Amino acid sequence: MKELYNLFLKSSSVCTDTRNILSGCMFFCLKGENFNGNDFAQAALEHGATCVVTERADLAGTDGFFVVDNVLETLQQLSLYHRHQLTIPVIGITGTNGKTTTKELVAAVLSQKYKTAFTKGNLNNHIGVPLTLLSIKPDDEIAIVEMGANHNGEIAQLCKFVEPDFGLITNIGKAHIEGFGSVENIVNTKRAVYDAVMNRGGELFVNAADTRLTELVKGYGKINFYGGDSKIKGEVVEMNPYLKVNIFGQTVQSHLTGNYNINNMLAAVAVGKRFFVPNDMIMKALEEYIPSNNRSQINKIGTNTVIADFYNANPTSMAAALENLSAIGSEKKLAVLGEMRELGADSENEHRKIVELTERLGIPAIFVGNEFCRCGGATTFETVAALNEHLAANMPKSTLILIKGSRGVHLENVKIE
Repeated sequence: MKELYNLFLKSSSVCTDTRNILSGCMFFCLKGENFNGNDFAQAALEHGATCVVTERADLAGTDGFFVVDNVLETLQQLSLYHRHQLTIPVIGITGTNGKTTTKELVAAVLSQKYKTAFTKGNLNNHIGVPLTLLSIKPDDEIAIVEMGANHNGEIAQLCKFVEPDFGLITNIGKAHIEGFGSVENIVNTKRAVYDAVMNRGGELFVNAADTRLTELVKGYGKINFYGGDSKIKGEVVEMNPYLKVNIFGQTVQSHLTGNYNINNMLAAVAVGKRFFVPNDMIMKALEEYIPSNNRSQINKIGTNTVIADFYNANPTSMAAALENLSAIGSEKKLAVLGEMRELGADSENEHRKIVELTERLGIPAIFVGNEFCRCGGATTFETVAALNEHLAANMPKSTLILIKGSRGVHLENVKIE
């Protein structure tokens, strides 16, 4: 591993996709169900990679190629080797909802004072986490690693590479239930972050208002609470549609929507306070952060205002988004909701609950996907294409529109004018 690590130190970056190769990078030939990076080993070298890690035995001894038995395992072990060279604090973040927004807010706050490395986009799985670790540079002063999971035990496996010194779980709800099997399994998988941190004698950040999380941390060591009756708390001042909150007696006008985001903001405050970021810098970071990647983005399209929140969806986040839409003061509202994936045997029941919630809140709704078709939403379409045909003849005007659903529904293709 030391030989490979020395090659890594001489490289400009780590790449896994020949379409995004950077000059001087180290290229890892990963495999998937529908692709085999080993087929592009030679092309990677031709496109600018200085070292290609591959499983192709025929390339052994050839300049520029490093042949291994398993490329993925090598990538993971290299990231762990790199982790062991780091002396900076590493913060691990996971949760059912809000982990990416929380990670971004924490990064914005810490970046006010420190050179901060953090997970880009949603690189939070068994490939993304090693890539994040390998992106940490020698002059970085603190690192934030987001971890996601859709099967039992995944967070524990990721923590073996991350070895977090600090840990934060945003919340634990009902998502990927098909892979986990039960909510209890979700809880046990997520709590691995707490266990990993405690094993290193580290510290946790915990929402004092979340009874599930506060029960989980009983008997644990150093805990930094936020929210609830803790010292770090806030209240929603306004949401129209942007969230305005009061924290430490100071009004913060954010670019976020959804009163649930106050917990994500308070988490970032708690981390900032722990690392001695001045209050004015914390507030500045919260106000300047602008969400992206279709997470609570607000866009003005024609006469309509669109809340684009369709990066992903589960019963917890879907209900929260609808409650938020209901609370926003707007004369005309519409929810365009795509089906929620990976709910297994609970799927039909959970989709029916969402339909009933829209009725109870009095929110006009359009549903997309077979799961919603099965439970009888009033206005339902099997596909986005069918929905767009409907919208072409029935385009809403001057309406606040929430668009939310699982990524596989492709709600980014909904045509609002």
